[in-house]
Amino acid sequence: MGSASDPAQDRRALLEDLRSRVLVIERGERIASQDRPVVPVSAPIDAALPDGGLALGGVHEILTEDVGAGTGFAAMLLARLSGQVVWISQEEDLGVHGLVQFGLQPEALLLVTPSRPEDGLWAMEEALRCPAIAGAVLVTGPTDMTTARRLQLAAEEGGVLGVLLCERREAAGATAALTRWRVAPQREAPPCRPSWRLELLRSRGGRPGAWDVQWDREARELRH
Repeated sequence: MGSASDPAQDRRALLEDLRSRVLVIERGERIASQDRPVVPVSAPIDAALPDGGLALGGVHEILTEDVGAGTGFAAMLLARLSGQVVWISQEEDLGVHGLVQFGLQPEALLLVTPSRPEDGLWAMEEALRCPAIAGAVLVTGPTDMTTARRLQLAAEEGGVLGVLLCERREAAGATAALTRWRVAPQREAPPCRPSWRLELLRSRGGRPGAWDVQWDREARELRH
């Protein structure tokens, strides 16, 4: 029988891996945060957001029972960033090539597959603090307010767009995230064009709303 892994050693290995990848990015050109203050979603949705898009330097929460719909929406947002993004998930089979239809190229992705949920949260916090990273996604379960606040502060420090992709439909309570979304697929939509029901449940300084949208792969934008 093999011996149980040492959590501290696993975390150190994860840190070294993340640091080595970040060092490669830091050798390239850094993008000043003032050059990318928000990520646009679509004109009607941006009008409901206080900054005219999803603010960088903040965490945004996506709730979904459909992994494909949530992943597609998150990938679309990250693809609009200029720079490398970190995707943290315990699932190793992300289906990277399926993300290309949303504009997110494999070479822009740094994949982190922690063995434990707490290591995923830790890796997310480290990524959010790094100004060499444009955005970071963590596939996670419910997070408590203390953890959410810590992630929000880390995003503010690094100027990074953070996304918490939560595989559930209903909100677990209050959140420190700047926005909270619910994403569901439209079942009768054509399979060649992903279609979602986007609900903005909470927006700090914005207006909640709901929109039925389709993803136009050729134009790389949402159609209402």
